[in-house]
Amino acid sequence: MSENPELPQPAPALKRLDRLVGRWSMQGHLIGTDETNVTGETSFQWLPGGFFLEQRARIDFVGLRIDALELIGYDPETDTFPSTVYSNFSADPLPYKWDVQGDTVTITVTYGQLDATFTGTWREDGTFSGGWRPNSGADETVNVPYDIGGRRVENL
Repeated sequence: MSENPELPQPAPALKRLDRLVGRWSMQGHLIGTDETNVTGETSFQWLPGGFFLEQRARIDFVGLRIDALELIGYDPETDTFPSTVYSNFSADPLPYKWDVQGDTVTITVTYGQLDATFTGTWREDGTFSGGWRPNSGADETVNVPYDIGGRRVENL
């Protein structure tokens, strides 16, 4: 028996999430208004071992304060990044799925009445922008469409 068993290593695909690591300032607006009514901060850092990326968010969404913790992993069968979000606005953990390809990020949630997709891109200056939109047939009063952008304010 080997004295130093080989430990599992994180999937190389997880490196596609590296550009998220840091603390981000964000602002956006509901579709149909130019008023900045979505603001907040989020931070991303790797958990020890590098298998999971942790996101902590504090958002003011049109006066509703949202605090959330998200753990993002990797599914090699689908080459996507499933996550679970724990927040102050849902008694249930919410399943999300991230897809990161080059400069494009897609995040989808389909759970109960939540049924929306975020599509965003990174710009050359390191900032990002995109928007959440209800999926076809989803209730727009629950899946409110909005645009949001962000910039890194600190490397972690």
